[in-house]
Amino acid sequence: MPPRATATRPVGTVTRGTTNPNRLRRMDRWIAAVHGAELRRAAEPVAVDLGYGAAPWTAVELLLRLRTVAPHARVVGVEIDPARVAAARPYARAGLDFRHGGFEVPVSRPPLLIRAANVLRQYDEGEVTGVWRRLCARLAPASGSSRGGLLVEGTCDEIGRRHVWVALGPEGPRTVTFATRLGSLDHPSDLAERLPKALIHRNVPGEPVHAFLRDFDRAWAAAAPYASYGARQRWIRAVRDLTADWPVTDGPVRWRQGEVTVRWEALAPRA
Repeated sequence: MPPRATATRPVGTVTRGTTNPNRLRRMDRWIAAVHGAELRRAAEPVAVDLGYGAAPWTAVELLLRLRTVAPHARVVGVEIDPARVAAARPYARAGLDFRHGGFEVPVSRPPLLIRAANVLRQYDEGEVTGVWRRLCARLAPASGSSRGGLLVEGTCDEIGRRHVWVALGPEGPRTVTFATRLGSLDHPSDLAERLPKALIHRNVPGEPVHAFLRDFDRAWAAAAPYASYGARQRWIRAVRDLTADWPVTDGPVRWRQGEVTVRWEALAPRA
């Protein structure tokens, strides 16, 4: 389990801090599409960019992208390295702030969004569930017609071409999304190297995520005739075939973006 917070020590450990502009655009685009309504309904929605890294680009970009769907959204960048917080503060503006902290998420109100990209990669698999529980407990709770806040935790490559993330609500994991720039893909299983920590060591025979990627590759091969119409049409056909055996939760509008989202229960590691 991660260390406990104290008055002077945030929860967690310092990451490598690797970051690049536009690295998280696929994740941000998905968040705006599937969580935008929740953000719009709130009077002053708070989003947290947890572990934004050595430069504040991802927090700046998150604010801009969220405000296209929720004009009153606020973003707080949270970093466990105080030097990174000091370096980011000149970029603060109305609606964007930077704070020192970790998994305790030091914001004054429960956030409607916590985005934690490439943060848990360095942790042990056994630590992930504890971190998820801690972060989900900080989310805005479900109430009335609201499902509550959203935690999006995942991993991508250095320039954001390939990305896999888990979406969690206050109740726990909901879905897993695979997203890619289709021109960079030879096989869907190429995304295995970007599986989040909860799944990356489970890509072995007998585990659901391994079976899913195997079936995805088979569907991709069967859809080869559609390649003459472009990689997007081939992807759409392959995902459509997957829906016969896997609980895909989205539709062609998202598939055209090089995405597919599957219910967590179908890919969750075996006990």
